[in-house]
Amino acid sequence: MKEQNNINFERITQAIGYLKDNFKDQPNLDEVAGKVHLSPFHFQKLFTDWAGVSPKKFLQYLSIQHAKKLLAKTSSTLFDTALETGLSGTGRLHDLFITIEGMTPGEYKNGGENLSINYSFAQTPFGVILAASTPKGICHLAFADNEADAVNVLMQKFPNALYKHLQDTNHQKAFTAFLHEPSSAEKIKLHLKGTAFQLKVWEALLNIPTGNLVTYGSIAKIIASPKASRAVGSAVGDNPVAYIIPCHRVIQSTGVLGNYHWGSNRKAAMVGWEMAKAEL
Repeated sequence: MKEQNNINFERITQAIGYLKDNFKDQPNLDEVAGKVHLSPFHFQKLFTDWAGVSPKKFLQYLSIQHAKKLLAKTSSTLFDTALETGLSGTGRLHDLFITIEGMTPGEYKNGGENLSINYSFAQTPFGVILAASTPKGICHLAFADNEADAVNVLMQKFPNALYKHLQDTNHQKAFTAFLHEPSSAEKIKLHLKGTAFQLKVWEALLNIPTGNLVTYGSIAKIIASPKASRAVGSAVGDNPVAYIIPCHRVIQSTGVLGNYHWGSNRKAAMVGWEMAKAEL
């Protein structure tokens, strides 16, 4: 078994190296599988188990990272960026950014210049919370022990967006979730920016019932990536919407609550409060 794992690891390492070196050619599944002497079916499964994402998604991530670097240059047009990334035109570049980043390449290049974001604060049982939303839904929800610092963190995500200190209906629905079971409140719309793997992890978190705890390994199995516990941990840590996406319900396999982006003591308080609610 150990020898086979080593062989598989070498194959995945070779495949990743090939994709990094040749992403501008946009190689297909058959081509990459052939480089590691596997059938496309077996390569797809093996790569997904080890990397946590499909070969196609991994290729997309490589492409979009390269596109981001090009767009950061003021002289790069969207058309030039598309061609330099190995895409057939600006339409494919647009689709790639919408899929991975949740925004258009133009919005990314302009630092969110075309985005209108409302933000407001509210007191919750676990401290002050900062909510931010676009017309599409909540894009950011974070505990704000220091309000000025919390706003700075928000604005770093989209430095050129138009911000208004205004509480809208999206915020009101989110704040209500701290007092009632989120599923009993009006549906909360989310406008999330993340990779396909992150979105899959966050979706799994949304299905953890109040008062229940799961491990990182359990989430990895739920999303059909049982070997990706570390990647799951990273995605949990990158959760942009506190409490609504309940990353606080994920614990270590030893039973230890573990760290929390907004403080381990706050995590313990949230878990205890929810368990008490669930017993009522």
